[in-house]
Amino acid sequence: MSIEPIRVLVVDDSALMRNLVSKIIEGAPDLAVAGTAMNGEFALQKIPRVKPDVLVLDLEMPKMNGIEFLRARREGKIDVPVIILSSIAREGAEVTMEALALGASDFILKPSGSVSHDIHVVGDQLVTMLRAYGGQYRRRHGKSLPEAPEDYALRDPEMAEGSATAGAQAPEAGRSKSPLGGQFASPKAAGQAPAAGQPGPAGPLEIIALGISTGGPNALRKVLAGIDGNLAVPILIVQHMPPGFTTEFAASLNRITSLEVREAADGDLVKPGRIFIAPGNYHMEIEKRSLAAVIRLHQDDPCNGHRPSAGVLFRSVAKSYGNRAMGVIMTGMGRDGAFEIGEIYRAGGMTVGQDEASSVVYGMPRVAWENGFVRRQVSLQEMAETINTLVKELV
Repeated sequence: MSIEPIRVLVVDDSALMRNLVSKIIEGAPDLAVAGTAMNGEFALQKIPRVKPDVLVLDLEMPKMNGIEFLRARREGKIDVPVIILSSIAREGAEVTMEALALGASDFILKPSGSVSHDIHVVGDQLVTMLRAYGGQYRRRHGKSLPEAPEDYALRDPEMAEGSATAGAQAPEAGRSKSPLGGQFASPKAAGQAPAAGQPGPAGPLEIIALGISTGGPNALRKVLAGIDGNLAVPILIVQHMPPGFTTEFAASLNRITSLEVREAADGDLVKPGRIFIAPGNYHMEIEKRSLAAVIRLHQDDPCNGHRPSAGVLFRSVAKSYGNRAMGVIMTGMGRDGAFEIGEIYRAGGMTVGQDEASSVVYGMPRVAWENGFVRRQVSLQEMAETINTLVKELV
């Protein structure tokens, strides 16, 4: 018996957009359009009937807009994941962050306004998110998943064609259970990854670098809400996000933790109790000086198909801090940071990865794990406490 495709409900007031988005969905063999709706009110009526696994939601709609729909969804305890697809996101990052705070899973920008004839430009990214969030919903409800392209979690729709890392396969690696909980990977590397080697002991911890992508907005909210308010080290975060959104994203995270969360600026002092989010379209590195460490931002070429890149951050932290650094790699499509976290590992630093079961997309953390660069692999639910515990043990 064939397995039913992931069912998608498309909610947009434009008939043209509903049609164009539906064509993108129908072009993927493991996805299907469960139905369409012209506003949030009709969407609420259709959800019980068409039983979608995931929604694509416009924000600008008459009668009941996207924000109003998300409020009603929360009140009705509807747990179907929602991906925001709207032009207002480009004009109002604050509205997009409000949507995420109300429970939307992620967002994609329409390329050219409310009615985007060129919506196909973000087609691959949309399909990737629908597979990820719709698949996660199906697994959560004990439903089988249709067959997706075998390596889709390792693909990255933002990766430049012909890039040095595009299309490479991650090798297998051994792994063993840790007596402390979670899993440990045994060192093994091949292909692009340099030999992991046996790392030395971790030194006194001075900094945490975290890389995350698809599934990141909600995962970071969960992790930062659980981080100790007296954390003795700074945290630098690369979340793949377009320019103009990281300021509001940092502000939204700042409201859920007693630590100071801000969008990084060039020259910012790196101090304990501060959490820095890399700005969209800027790489973030760290410069260690005799009296202080400062943030350095630049727009060099994308790394692993991204700017900002987790790989750039991990490499910089490994160079400046060696075994006094912790690298954390979490849910995300592709491989960004997966090999560069190995530089922290080889220097003797602590490395932590998110496990497959709790990742929206087990791409970035999978490659790092299979190459033996992750000392400890834990669930999203355990991540904050793991970080808190390791900081106390290593500081």
